[in-house]
Amino acid sequence: MAVRFTPQFLDELRSRLSVSEVVGKRVKLKKAGREWKGLSPFQQEKTPSFYVNDQKGFYHDFSSGKHGDIINFVMETDGLPFAEAVERLASQAGLPLPAVTPDAARHEQRRRTLHDVMELAAKFFAETLASRVGAKARGYLADRAISPATQLQFRLGYAPPPPERFALKEHLGKLGVSVEDMIETGLLVAGNDIPVPYDRFRDRVMFPITDLRGRVIAFGGRALEKDVPAKYLNSPETPLFHKGDNLYNHQTARKATHDGSALIVVEGYVDVIAMVTAGFPGAVAPLGTALTENQLALLWKMADEPILCFDGDRAGQKAAYRAADLALPFLAPGKSLRFALLPEGQDPDDLARSGGRGAIEEVIAAARPLADMIWSRELEGGNFATPERRAALEARIKELSNGIRDEVVRRYYRNEFVERLQRTFAPDGGRGGFAGRGNFRQGGGGRSFQPRGGGQANRFGGQGFGQGFGQGSGQGFGGGRRGPPGPVPLPSGPYQAASPQLAASPIMRGQRSAISRREALILQSLINHPWLLHEHLEEVAALEFAHPEAHKLRAGIIAAFANDHHHSPDPGVQAEKMRADIEKGGFLQLLQRVEGGITTAAVWGAREGAARDDVLATWHQLVALHRQYHSLLRELKDAELALGDDPSEANLAWLRDVKARLAAVDGTEALIEGFGELSGRFQKSV
Repeated sequence: MAVRFTPQFLDELRSRLSVSEVVGKRVKLKKAGREWKGLSPFQQEKTPSFYVNDQKGFYHDFSSGKHGDIINFVMETDGLPFAEAVERLASQAGLPLPAVTPDAARHEQRRRTLHDVMELAAKFFAETLASRVGAKARGYLADRAISPATQLQFRLGYAPPPPERFALKEHLGKLGVSVEDMIETGLLVAGNDIPVPYDRFRDRVMFPITDLRGRVIAFGGRALEKDVPAKYLNSPETPLFHKGDNLYNHQTARKATHDGSALIVVEGYVDVIAMVTAGFPGAVAPLGTALTENQLALLWKMADEPILCFDGDRAGQKAAYRAADLALPFLAPGKSLRFALLPEGQDPDDLARSGGRGAIEEVIAAARPLADMIWSRELEGGNFATPERRAALEARIKELSNGIRDEVVRRYYRNEFVERLQRTFAPDGGRGGFAGRGNFRQGGGGRSFQPRGGGQANRFGGQGFGQGFGQGSGQGFGGGRRGPPGPVPLPSGPYQAASPQLAASPIMRGQRSAISRREALILQSLINHPWLLHEHLEEVAALEFAHPEAHKLRAGIIAAFANDHHHSPDPGVQAEKMRADIEKGGFLQLLQRVEGGITTAAVWGAREGAARDDVLATWHQLVALHRQYHSLLRELKDAELALGDDPSEANLAWLRDVKARLAAVDGTEALIEGFGELSGRFQKSV
């Protein structure tokens, strides 16, 4: 009996073999932009008119008009029938042929029937959204700035609310769909303890999930009521749908990334839609689970370095670490991940609505390499004051590096982490460092791998103060070359979720342009009075800064202080050395921009020469205001969300109260700065 090849088997075969790989065995191809070109294999020609496109999976011969995929090519060039061409390609790809069974044809027809059922369900949900019953769902989508056009683009729908339990079941039944098919596609809930199967999705906004051919294979449903067991509910595993093998928006994102868009992985359906609406069509999401190996493989087929964009809270950070651990063993030359962590308390939907495309671009531009994420996690909250603890860190880093299967990538990671260990614990040229010692060995035949940030700049590469202060990207070969400090980790973010009124206010505009006056004064205090770090180092490290340049300069200040160069008993000498080291480290322009953020005469206690009591009083005032400000921003977001969910007088009063307190904080800052000016004049008069 002839083998029946299912569409899934053929899709897998096409995904394993690129067109250029198959065609390249017969045609000499040359790269031409995103495509390959060569002379036609079907007729004689002198000028290449034969093109191959790996992303789209086809070839086209302009001289003969022939067009097709890898199967068509083998059939045309080798004169083979379809089945033999598939068998030959399967052997080349190392893909086992499907078992020959009498039921193969029936299974294939069965799958086609199930696809038809899912299409009918998608149309029902879309029609319900547009009907009178869908008003509440349309309101939810409008609140999230999802326009009617976008709803049509993503084929969004709505499952009717209770007391309806059989609306979809009855609708499909009238169209001739059997209850068995509805159960098999996951549209109905059934079981031995359920006498009458009922609709799985009720009172939910529906997000159709499609395969690479655009066929609906599953649904995700977002509840509109709060008192439900699951905020999001996905289709169960079915013959059509395996959630670990699919991505939301996969089909559209594949074309977008081929056309040059960045591939960005976010956490949810609404996040994907927000990203696409903001101008990032290459956005995808895993389907309600942590990223899987199969999903990672799908991502790497679309882009060499997908950007994983996670929420900035602790859960988002943990998700980023899980993804880093997942990817580490499978890294290959050129294949890696980058990580963009959003401001705490925000997701891409929040950021797109409050800051638009510019806010997202800033977060994406600050995406960190996978090596940075691993390094930050290993140092986070650690105390490495003893040789034994540093040895334990080295052992963990070695174990992680050894988990990388590719020999070349493994060697570079080991060298990279050797350099980071050396910069962190021996920043003055390697005395007592790790390079070439202990469990690590330098590779490359005596030519060491030199990350950026070497030499003098390495003195600002310390990373032993928890997540957020690592420098050095580990890029490029050294040979004694020196470069600027490497990229700093993504800050907590310059954008906070806020109402349009607050977003347009000076206090928020400052976060998106210059460093705020308050952050500039905090940094100026540390530069002019490094002795503050002796007693307040942990406090400084924990401060939430809105502007990325404030994060960067803080990293330089802490690293310079850690080098033990600022422990002179003379405060003036300490300040002079701190400023000199920061300027040598390449932070001069950044330092000038920070000083430019202080728009009036400086607060006296932040300036050089201030008395110790004045410095401490000013420091405590600045830090207290800074913490109060960020706490109020978080409360503002909660108040706005509460008002959106329940437009009651109580929630409106809460929102007004938070805004009033924010305005009061802004006014208090002005009073403190005014007091600082008066204090300065008094000091000078004395």
